[in-house]
Amino acid sequence: MASNLENSFKRIDNELWTDGGANNPGDYITQISWVLFLKYLEDLENRRKTDAELNNTKYTPIIKDEFRWHSWAVPKTKDGKKDVTSALTGKDLLEFVHKELFPYLKAFKSTTENTKTIAYKIGEIFSEIDCKIQNGNTLRSMIDTIDELEFKSQDQLDDLSHLFEDRLKLLGGAGRSGEYYTPRPLIKTMIKALDLMPGKTVYDGAAGTAGFLTESFDFLKAKDLSGKELKFLKEETFTAKNKMAQPYLLGMMNMILHGIEAPNMIHVNTLTEDTADIQEKDRFDYILANPPFGGKEKSEVQVNFPVKTGATELLFLQHFMKRLRAGGKAAIVIKNTFLSNTDNATVSVRKELLKTCDLQALLDLPGGAFSANASTGVKTVVLFFEKGKPTKKTWFYQLDAGRNLGKTDPLNEKDFAEFLKLFKMKEDSLVSWTVSVTDIDPKSFDLSVKNPNILEEAPLRTPKEIIKALEKLDKEASVILSKLK
Repeated sequence: MASNLENSFKRIDNELWTDGGANNPGDYITQISWVLFLKYLEDLENRRKTDAELNNTKYTPIIKDEFRWHSWAVPKTKDGKKDVTSALTGKDLLEFVHKELFPYLKAFKSTTENTKTIAYKIGEIFSEIDCKIQNGNTLRSMIDTIDELEFKSQDQLDDLSHLFEDRLKLLGGAGRSGEYYTPRPLIKTMIKALDLMPGKTVYDGAAGTAGFLTESFDFLKAKDLSGKELKFLKEETFTAKNKMAQPYLLGMMNMILHGIEAPNMIHVNTLTEDTADIQEKDRFDYILANPPFGGKEKSEVQVNFPVKTGATELLFLQHFMKRLRAGGKAAIVIKNTFLSNTDNATVSVRKELLKTCDLQALLDLPGGAFSANASTGVKTVVLFFEKGKPTKKTWFYQLDAGRNLGKTDPLNEKDFAEFLKLFKMKEDSLVSWTVSVTDIDPKSFDLSVKNPNILEEAPLRTPKEIIKALEKLDKEASVILSKLK
């Protein structure tokens, strides 16, 4: 049975799809996001005001009263009911949003000095988006529906963030830059495998809609944290980067909706950073990412890396190795061709990985791992490595879900249960094995997944070979028959 929250989202879906301004998934997600975000801010302000009153302190609202949700979106009468006569509708509503509300919110970016505040983030968000909804009645209907939602408890926020991320999957198809929406069960598995600890920093330089960071936040939040650790978690733990404007905005809103009120999400092409300039203060304890693969970068970007190549996956992997602190751990999704390609760039990056990092484990994912969220059967692996010491041995695990994966039957957390169980001690099994670095070709550094527990099938014979074998059998049969006679 659908929850009230799900039903509300379905109504919003129907309302937006009929509006000419939201004519693609990206526009649709952005438009629902800014309205939802402003309602969330209203409830956040109310929570903060209540907390201030309980502590007998004064609370100064972030947003002026005339631009608060209760003033322009859904004004109320003195008895708390909707004031239908005062509510803006149609052209009046659109004019207010375009000419007054958005300019006011955009200005926060230039008027707020502290960049690590939610006020500054509001300015960043509204500086890069516009209201594209064309029909004022559509916007009015959306506002009324979203006004019914409440974000007062953590459970309500959790339900909201999960439904919000369901909509973000609409952006999960593979684009020309090779970006894919990472399945949540895989993200959770990577986080559990690294076993993130509080008080340490987490980085994703290809953050997309911030799935790795929001799930890391939920994982760490569930631990018994001190007040100091909780403050560090919300304010200092996470750093994210996004090249594209839309994922940057949605990722930032996603983090805020999860409870990271001033996320350090940076709008920049990560690969333009010169890896030679990275200092110890720029490094992180954990890196989790699914960087774009199959993309190409120009020569002016390639100069930032020791190994020059246009392949985005190789550039990102070099970036992550440089950004990881000594003793820090990473879990990176990468196309499986990285393990065996023989071009000079790939071989050089594999060599660098094995020489400077301890490649502790390699998770081989089934071909349909991403097909539930995108039209792709691309084969991928997850590299688990620790910075600061060379690889001596690597544990391989070959995941077989035992079924055809797709939109109706995607990977789930149970599929990874055995992997996580064996991962702790790097135990060998029918689907897991250990390879010593001494057994790896010192020239190609080939890391191909070859399960030694599975016997290779004999190659198919040619027609000539089959005829020759039959002739031999005929001769043998003739000899036996003649002896019997």
